[in-house]
Amino acid sequence: MKGRQTTVTILMADDDEDDCLLAREALAESRLSNELHIVSDGEELMDYLYHRGQYTNPKVAPRPGLILLDLNMPKKDGREALREIKADANLRKIPIVVLTTSRAEEDIYRTYDLGANSFIIKPVTFGSLVEVMKTIGKYWFEIVELPLEVVGGRNEQQSNQSSSS
Repeated sequence: MKGRQTTVTILMADDDEDDCLLAREALAESRLSNELHIVSDGEELMDYLYHRGQYTNPKVAPRPGLILLDLNMPKKDGREALREIKADANLRKIPIVVLTTSRAEEDIYRTYDLGANSFIIKPVTFGSLVEVMKTIGKYWFEIVELPLEVVGGRNEQQSNQSSSS
């Protein structure tokens, strides 16, 4: 990966253990140097982002450079969590990719209205999931320019790409 100095944390919020395991394997298979953290519901997602409960230590809960968000989760669903994240000035710049089994037009429109950056229907096969993870990684961590606080730039990194200046 060109220009990448640090590992970017991906935070996945999904209550389906099989999907989480497959995503972890797909990420490894795609050879992206990203760290994957997983939370199982919207409340745990917000605890992670606000460093509450078991996530008070920032080393245990580094700021994510990308959130993969399932819509249908217990306690607080993805729609509620998305609304809360995008309403917070400190969190709203973190890109959120909705990764869900829902094919409902209403969900697609609603999540974009709430500020989602992308909406992806979960692939059915492992091979397809690997391709999706590779594409997500390439797009969000090689092609797109993200604000430094999103990629964890603070002083060790000026840009997430090589610049020609």
